[in-house]
Amino acid sequence: MDERIRDHAEILVDWSAQIEPGDDVVVSVAEGAHDLAVAVAEVLGERGANVVTTYASEEVSRAYLRAHARDFDEAPAHELALYENADSVLALGGGRNTFATADVDGETRQAAARANQRVREARLATDWVSTVHPTRSLAQQAGMSYEAYQDFVYEAILRDWESLAAEMSRVKDVLDAGSEVRLVSGDTDLTMSIAGRNAVNSAASVAYDSHNLPSGEVFTAPYDTEGEVRFDVPMTISGARVRDVWLRFEDGEVVDFSAAAGEDTIADLLDTDAGARRLGELGIGMNRGIDRVTDNILFDEKMGDTVHLALGRAYGACVPAGESGNDSAIHTDLITDVSENSRLEVDGDVIQRNGRFYWEDGFEAESET
Repeated sequence: MDERIRDHAEILVDWSAQIEPGDDVVVSVAEGAHDLAVAVAEVLGERGANVVTTYASEEVSRAYLRAHARDFDEAPAHELALYENADSVLALGGGRNTFATADVDGETRQAAARANQRVREARLATDWVSTVHPTRSLAQQAGMSYEAYQDFVYEAILRDWESLAAEMSRVKDVLDAGSEVRLVSGDTDLTMSIAGRNAVNSAASVAYDSHNLPSGEVFTAPYDTEGEVRFDVPMTISGARVRDVWLRFEDGEVVDFSAAAGEDTIADLLDTDAGARRLGELGIGMNRGIDRVTDNILFDEKMGDTVHLALGRAYGACVPAGESGNDSAIHTDLITDVSENSRLEVDGDVIQRNGRFYWEDGFEAESET
């Protein structure tokens, strides 16, 4: 076994999930993640955790959803009980076909998402962490050889996370103290309120309210969104290719949209429920170990020189106690490249221009154009 798989497992269990002896852990294993699952199970056994494994296959999901009559039972009790009694959930991604569910219709997806909302909330109430094992299907989707893709994945995951956390804390501090964010890039000019919200320093550990490995972003929960934004990073959503998405917001809601590809997919997402037309997340990518788009949101949204916005549910960690953020059955990220002709402002002060942050070499407080 590649020694990097063992390193990946140890970071996941110890740094990311902070597993302790006696913890009840659910390990969700995708079709291609067998080797990582073996390494994770070994590490969990060494730590004295209690483990239940589940099989997470997109092909199995496709078969079920296509056969179902759409009248889904709300929150299956047996699945709900599993997550309500778990301390941690480790989701090991890496399937055989990244487009396995492409021919499941949008109405069925929406119905299933609504029915499973309580299950999803129970899982999110645990110390959950999602990661991915490099597979040939993911390498193919990224347009890379399998060997090159393995190197890419481990460069993003096997990081000095403590050092990156210290760097990202600078952006967190600015967002926590701020009231309004403005993103300007090309035909994007979008303003979002962030007053009273908490930014998360997403350093790939539940100790930082961070639940992805790799991570490397700072995110918050915006509201009162106004303006237009174009997402120029192509991606796959619900098994469909989506490219060049444009959204226009008024009074916090999407009132118009278009896409060069995947417009029906965007329409289905927006029609899921009332919260699907509002933003649940503003995320700023800061992991420079991720240096290319791979059509995998777990990596792409963390890439340096990008900003992403999510339609739908806001994370509770960003919302003060006693308040509720945007609620929805979906949380779907869309990404824009900010490496050129762009700026990110907080209360009128530019904190990032053309991908460079205010403390980095090459940052220009004023545009030369």
